[in-house]
Amino acid sequence: MPTPKIVLFYAFTPLADPEAIRLWQRDLGEALGLRGRLIISKDGVNGTLGGDLPSLKKWARSFRSYAPFKDVDIKWSEGTGVDAEGHSLDFPKLSVKVREEIVSFGAPGELRVDEGGVVGGGVRLTPEGLHELMDERGEDVVFFDGRNALEAQIGRFKNAVVPDAETTRDFVSLLDSGAYDDLKGKPVVTYCTGGIRCEVLSSLMASRGFGEIYQLEGGIVRYGERFGDDGLWEGSLYVFDRRGSIDFSDRAAVIGECVGCSTPTKRTANCPDPSCRVQYVVCESCAAVSCPEHAAA
Repeated sequence: MPTPKIVLFYAFTPLADPEAIRLWQRDLGEALGLRGRLIISKDGVNGTLGGDLPSLKKWARSFRSYAPFKDVDIKWSEGTGVDAEGHSLDFPKLSVKVREEIVSFGAPGELRVDEGGVVGGGVRLTPEGLHELMDERGEDVVFFDGRNALEAQIGRFKNAVVPDAETTRDFVSLLDSGAYDDLKGKPVVTYCTGGIRCEVLSSLMASRGFGEIYQLEGGIVRYGERFGDDGLWEGSLYVFDRRGSIDFSDRAAVIGECVGCSTPTKRTANCPDPSCRVQYVVCESCAAVSCPEHAAA
């Protein structure tokens, strides 16, 4: 029985020919029967792939054979399953595209990347380093969620600031509005799923006067692998595939609240109305309930 796995990875590095990288990754992924999504730009690559373990190991060896990607941090997790041909059941297809940004903040002109990664980003903190900072600075430390607000509804760091962002493109306008200027004199730790969004977000915040800005290296994924549910994380981790979310132990708190009946749930779903694309937190029993935005329309 094939072992289903999912890999999450990114690399900020100058790429002279993104289209050549796209063709290489498309052909390699198709040859290995992988599914998932890769985005490539002149500033690097961002992706998540699913398949059986042997195929993903072959992909990883090939991916790291290219010098700019040799040190990439590949995060592994359990997949839901694979079909008889080894195709991941967590993704509908393989998509490999070239875009202006590998994570869409809508500010490509602000991002600076060299061979060392993002220039001007926050100080990197390992999971252990985060705890050391908390021991030193205590309640002065502010956790700043770099994900969409929906993701934070089912899991987040304790007492985190969660911006009212539907997409990553909302962060620039929120920062420019001055809504978080009161945090500029505090140690701010940005965090996101695997670390990529905070690479960009921390640099945007630093350039806007946030003087002590950090980023959680490896994101929530690496923190959860290290501390599980015995640390500062609460709830489930939202993921952008058919799994919906993952837990770091069998003791994960359920902090999401169903929009229909207010019962605790970590389940998210799209609004059942075909004209509505809103995703929201809703339990299985209330699955037919329209999302709050559609119901209010």
